[in-house]
Amino acid sequence: MTLSRTPSAPAPVTSPIIDYEPPPVSDAPGRTAPAGCPPPSPAALHRRTPRPLRPVAADPAREPQPPRAAVAFADAALRRVLEVIDRRRPVAQLRPLLAPVLIDSVVALARRPHTAAATLRRLRLRLVDESDVTAGEVFATYTRARRVHAIAARVEPHGDGWRIVALQIG
Repeated sequence: MTLSRTPSAPAPVTSPIIDYEPPPVSDAPGRTAPAGCPPPSPAALHRRTPRPLRPVAADPAREPQPPRAAVAFADAALRRVLEVIDRRRPVAQLRPLLAPVLIDSVVALARRPHTAAATLRRLRLRLVDESDVTAGEVFATYTRARRVHAIAARVEPHGDGWRIVALQIG
């Protein structure tokens, strides 16, 4: 008994695709609807009477304005953070602005090479608890070489000023 060593036909690389779609159901000549879906009624497509208008609240509830000192602090602090990352400012200037845990993460970002300087574009501060000024959430965008990036932070009162206690740089 000898085995044939001639190569067999190669297996096909592709296989036909199985059609899982159900056949279309026709309700009128020339029109088809998917199976399981009833055709739309003509009344639903052509409404003869207009819908009644719903009243809208005259004055939507507005959230309270954050303290101006907190907004000014957040703007100045995030600008300094970006300048430290770009190596235009020494790290020591962040010590009164950031919690000590965050300084290491900013220093780690400063070690990466950057092709262009970052510029802070938009900033918004929202109070966490509207009844008490205990903390604020900061949302900001900055640009670097025609790309837009985001920064998020949390500021809390510290002594007679404010301090960043959480920071996320994207």
